[in-house]
Amino acid sequence: MMKHLALGATSLSLSPRALSQSRPRPKRMGVVVTSYMMRRRQRKQVSQEYPPFRSALELIEHCHQAFNAGGVQTGIRGWNKELAAKIRAKCEGHGMYIEGQISLPKNEADTERFESEIITAKTAGATIHRAALGGRRYEQFDRLEEFESARDRAWTRLRLAEPIAAKHKIKIGIENHKDWRIPDMLAFMEGLSSEYIGTCIDTGNSVALLEEPNETVTAFSKYAVTTHIKDMGVKEYEHGFLLSEVPIGKGFLDMAHLFDLCERANPGIQFSVEMITRDPLEIPCFTDKYWATLGEINGHRLASTLALVKSHQTDDPLPKVRGLTHDAKLAYEETNIAECLRYAETHLGLKG
Repeated sequence: MMKHLALGATSLSLSPRALSQSRPRPKRMGVVVTSYMMRRRQRKQVSQEYPPFRSALELIEHCHQAFNAGGVQTGIRGWNKELAAKIRAKCEGHGMYIEGQISLPKNEADTERFESEIITAKTAGATIHRAALGGRRYEQFDRLEEFESARDRAWTRLRLAEPIAAKHKIKIGIENHKDWRIPDMLAFMEGLSSEYIGTCIDTGNSVALLEEPNETVTAFSKYAVTTHIKDMGVKEYEHGFLLSEVPIGKGFLDMAHLFDLCERANPGIQFSVEMITRDPLEIPCFTDKYWATLGEINGHRLASTLALVKSHQTDDPLPKVRGLTHDAKLAYEETNIAECLRYAETHLGLKG
């Protein structure tokens, strides 16, 4: 049935969207630390030209020197007051923002760790954090009951985090991390009804859950506190479709329009690029396992997504790192990030 839908999807094909006109934005694009996933994970083999960053200070300085970036969003685990003070001074000196990535408390005993990290990061100037509550649900879970248990645990973590965030007037954005579809995320936001718990809008992740980017950003923008900006490339493959971050401007997302949606809801929101250079992700939507937790999606939704893939795939290869030398991978990563920042300035009006 799914293969039949795939073949018939052209009848629902979306015509390529005309790109929205950009306008000047008095801010500069920042960088999410996971854009440097390969550089950060060097262990046995360490590049001399692209060494791993030893601290947030080195990441901040690199992003300033290499790109004149607006800021960084990075992990805060292990920070102390001395480091936090240095981070604040460096960011203020470069006119950069600092946002954190934090793990919500897993249980009551973990709230002390969470609050301590919140306080230290606030010393550094980080009053906005990104958090995730799951992973790729179509890979993690074999049964609906497993996913529902994970959702219950997510509720527990949110309810433990919210009063601490409110106490310190810190905002936390929950990312759509290929885990929560629109109804799931809106249930969290509406159930908590807190100005301190919102969304970290990832512009590309939810395509993996058969949601269209305009739809996702529209739904989440009301609660947006921060972003993971990425453009996406797609291609068909035998078990569904391939999904890949590509340099901004080379994918099918209308970034200017998505930025407008976010800024109308939150004029002060920062745009941070998450350009993860890796082999394309497989979205196996023709397999039984994919549907174990996604049974509420109907055939029309699947067909629409397959039509989107068919209409937006190109002959250009998606980014791929397999087969490259260690330094070539790291150079490719750096080039892709630079290309995103350059496009943001020349085509999306992000200057400041």
